[in-house]
Amino acid sequence: MQNFLDFKGKTALVNGAAGAIGKSIAQGLAQCGARVYITDLKQDAVDATVAEFTAAGYDVAGLAADVTSEAQVQAVVAGAAARFTNVIDILVNVAGVAGQSPIEEITEKQWDFVFAVNCKGPFFFIKHVVPYMKSAKYGKIVNFSSQSGKMGSALLSHYSAAKGAIITFTQALAHEFAKDNINVNCVCPGITDNTGVWTFMSSNYIENLKQERADVVKRFTAKIPLGRLASIEDVVGTTVYLCSSAADYLTGQSINISGGRLM
Repeated sequence: MQNFLDFKGKTALVNGAAGAIGKSIAQGLAQCGARVYITDLKQDAVDATVAEFTAAGYDVAGLAADVTSEAQVQAVVAGAAARFTNVIDILVNVAGVAGQSPIEEITEKQWDFVFAVNCKGPFFFIKHVVPYMKSAKYGKIVNFSSQSGKMGSALLSHYSAAKGAIITFTQALAHEFAKDNINVNCVCPGITDNTGVWTFMSSNYIENLKQERADVVKRFTAKIPLGRLASIEDVVGTTVYLCSSAADYLTGQSINISGGRLM
């Protein structure tokens, strides 16, 4: 039987790869045999991750970039192509930011920044990676949306709007690239434990409302049928699947990773 999670000979580019989820996705792909090029905002974080993965025996390289800068994104894509013989088979757009404010308090600068990282970043990466995929007549693109991109979240209006945009962006590109054998999908995680976004959101309750962490978790899991927050492994498993040959007949999908909170 075919080994669907065999990525030997495949090259993956993962942004946001110094964060908890992005790093774990890069590791998951590398563990399955992929050559991986990583990027994040700070070079020291990229270097540390590359060193860790290289020591583990993975074929990994990387370069720092601000995903809102087209020139810096181009440099990363060029670096990945040069490092791995002009082939980029897989692109995973993880980099993202959140904000938590009433709509009256969101500044234009904050709104633009959330959209720049969450929407402009994936646009730049796809724009410059897809010529390699078209040339090979093969590609897997996974964008990161969110549960908030489907149902909205109070105090996260700019984040919800940006993540909602990623879903229809994914659908548009799935139509556009289908003839080139390029699959474009996105994942929509719910609140994921041990990540920066969860720490950011829960700290408001723990610090400002003086609630215990267990009470905050209970509050957020009350409407989740599986009764727990998502784990990083839950998100990695679904993402790696979408990058694999097992998902060859999926495109334009936005997959909920929400424990049944969204169906």
